[in-house]
Formats: sequence, C-alpha cells, structure tokens
Amino acid sequence: MMLKTIRVMLIPNDKQRTRLFQFAGSARYAYNWALEQEKKTHDEGGKFLSNYELRKRFTVYKNEPNNQWLYTIGNNVCKQAVKDAVIAYEKFFSGLAEHPKYKSRKRSKPSFYADPVKIKFTATHVKLESIAQSKKKNRQSANWFRLAEHERIPTNAKYSNPRVSYDGLNWFLTVGIEIDTPEPITSTNDGIGIDLGVKDLAICSDGCVYRNINKTGRVRRLKKKQRRLQRKISRKYEKNKKGGSYQKTHNIVKSEKQLLRVTHKLTDIRTNYIQQVTTQIIKREPSFIVMEDLNVKGMMKNRHLARAVQEQKFAEFYRIMQYKCEWHGIKLITADRFYASSKTCSICGNIKKDLKLSDRTYHCGNCGAVIDRDMNASINLYHYGKSIISH
Repeated sequence: MMLKTIRVMLIPNDKQRTRLFQFAGSARYAYNWALEQEKKTHDEGGKFLSNYELRKRFTVYKNEPNNQWLYTIGNNVCKQAVKDAVIAYEKFFSGLAEHPKYKSRKRSKPSFYADPVKIKFTATHVKLESIAQSKKKNRQSANWFRLAEHERIPTNAKYSNPRVSYDGLNWFLTVGIEIDTPEPITSTNDGIGIDLGVKDLAICSDGCVYRNINKTGRVRRLKKKQRRLQRKISRKYEKNKKGGSYQKTHNIVKSEKQLLRVTHKLTDIRTNYIQQVTTQIIKREPSFIVMEDLNVKGMMKNRHLARAVQEQKFAEFYRIMQYKCEWHGIKLITADRFYASSKTCSICGNIKKDLKLSDRTYHCGNCGAVIDRDMNASINLYHYGKSIISH
C-alpha cells in the first residue's frame, strides 16, 4: 500500500467560513501555548515535555473559567496542534529544522487538523467535526461542506491526516488515501534523459522539447497585470501614509485581493503545465528516467537568472516526477550534481571545460560535433542512466 494525497477546494457559506477561521485561530493558539510551555519548562531547568504530558496540561487549562471557549472547537483540532509543536521540537533536536517559532496571526497560514475517523465524504460534500455548534438535527447541516470538484475523493477509502487550510482566497481540504502499490512496468521502451532549462522547461533525449510556459502570451499578460497592481498598491500605501506608519484602507484590501488572485492564477498555470508535461513523459512508459540534481539555491544567486529560475519551478517538477514514477513503477535516477552533463560531448565524451552559460550550441573541439547545448546534456543524462542500469 502507498499513500496518495488529494487536495480539493471547499465552498463554504458565510457561517461555515466564520467557523473555519475560528478553528484555524484555535489551532494557532494551542500551538503557541505548547511552545510557551516548553520554553517555560526549559527556563526552569526542566526536561522536554512529551505530547502526552502537554495534552494533560492543556485539558486542565481548558477547564479554567476564562478558557471555556475552547470547548466550542473540535477536540482533535487543539490536540493535533499541540502534537505539531512537539514534532517541531523533535525535528529541531534531530537537526532537521530550525528552532520552532510562534505562529503570527498576520503572517502564519490559517490551517487546522480534521479527525480522519469522523470525516465523511460523498460525491459532492464532505463532513467535518464540530462545525455546527448545536447538536440538533436541523443544525447538523452546517457540518457538511460543498466540494468544488465532484467525485474527486473516494467515499470508501481509509483517510489519513486531513488538513484544512486557507490560501488567502479559498479554503482547501488536503487528505491522504491509501492505494495499492503498482507493479513495476516491464517496459521494452528505452529510457529518457531530461535536462531542465530556462530557455525551454524540459528537453528529453528522445527529441521531445517542452517549451517555457512563461513565454506564452497568456502568462505575459498576467505578469503585466500583476506588475501594474503591485505599483497601484504601492502608490496607495504612500498616499495613505501617516507619520512613520502605513494605513491600510478598504480599497487597499480590495486591490491586494485582486493581486492575490492574479498571483494564484499564475502559480496554478505553471503547476498545471508541469503536471501535463510529466504525465506526457510517464505515458510514454520509459524503462527509466534520468534527471540532474540541480543546485537551485546557487542558481537563484545569479540576479540575471533568479526570476526565470523561480518561475520554472524546477523543484516542483522533480517532486511531481518523483511520485509519478513511484506510482507507475518507473525507475527514477538522479545524476550527481557535479556530473558535467552540459560540458561533455554526447558523441565522443570529450569535456569542454571553457563552455560558457551564453553558449547555446555545443561545438566539440575533438570530433567536430555541433549540437544544441540542452539536447547534448539530456543525451549525456541518458547515457549516465544506461551505465547505472548496466552496473
């Protein structure tokens, strides 16, 4: 069995939207309370508090007269928030993450946990726990939320770690479901080497080239609209500045929501394009796929390329390709970061050490081969995968 995560948008009414924000605020409150307890115990010379100990303390804390409002929130929301704080500290102690920080009301992403046992799905709706504040039957309909996509999530599956989050415009539900592990593809097709670039998104060793979606007219128009809205908001802030502080008016809030819609639209277009490209590659059923371990952080330091690299979403491409290869049983090989795929001649193997980033055509000084730089790199990645498979 393997876990598949599905994300679907919710369509709440006004009352449901209010309750969702209350649940998210309570989760943030419980998370910050747990961090405060850990900090206080550490300052007093005590040991790290476990999840069990913190939950016992939180139950006592809820019974205090000023904290009775916590009983209007689903019990699992706050319990999981406390557990998330403990997990954050454990990751810090293991060296996997930085020290946990308090969640800000302004800057943190509103989200909370839903009980996987009590959650229920139909083709068009999902039922969440304790959204309705009354237990009367005629009020229980408030627990049911409309789904933007029908029949997206199976109704008879085993669910894990459901999370409800807000992206600034809409509420989304993310849930994991168990699916059968697919058998590896016994494909007789050849493997594919994929070179990711800025000029084109992906260049495959079999000759398929997938263009850069950011160079299309639709994306260019949206980027132009985004820049205009950013300048418009900046002018409004300067106009409403009082003393040393900026005043946020209702018009600024409306303009910021317009900007957020455009930004989300651009993100969705790019992500959707990556999904389409990776699906097309997988459908060819190659015996293996080779990709390079790109140093994206290093590429982002180049101020001339930083924006283009960011818009291409290389890390997202690799992540999506990784899980799709796992789903379909295709072997994904990651070439070493220092493998000279661009500088090596794909015909004779000669390495051209003086190759510049501006050289878009590879001219081999040894055998005289002339080939596109990116295509040459993808063929070298294919040979790299061949050598790995043979050994």
